[in-house]
Amino acid sequence: MVKLDFRDVVLYPLISEDAVTLIEAENKLTFIVNLKAGKNDVKRAVEQLYQVEVAEVNVLVTPEGVKKAYVKLEPEFKAADLAVKLGIF
Repeated sequence: MVKLDFRDVVLYPLISEDAVTLIEAENKLTFIVNLKAGKNDVKRAVEQLYQVEVAEVNVLVTPEGVKKAYVKLEPEFKAADLAVKLGIF
């Protein structure tokens, strides 16, 4: 399996009402990612792109064929702070 470059993994952050709720309630950010990216690819890319530590990654492919990644940050990093940097809040 070919390793993806971390800049090719995360396509963009998802901004929706549910995504904002996850930021506030569970310290999670939601990203649309490359279909070929696995959990480890997403974790590595988010840590390198945004200088945070990732606790957990869950991925799913939507019926539309788009891959979403739910990224939970370690407690010392606040998803709300990163969301402000990304322009979500």
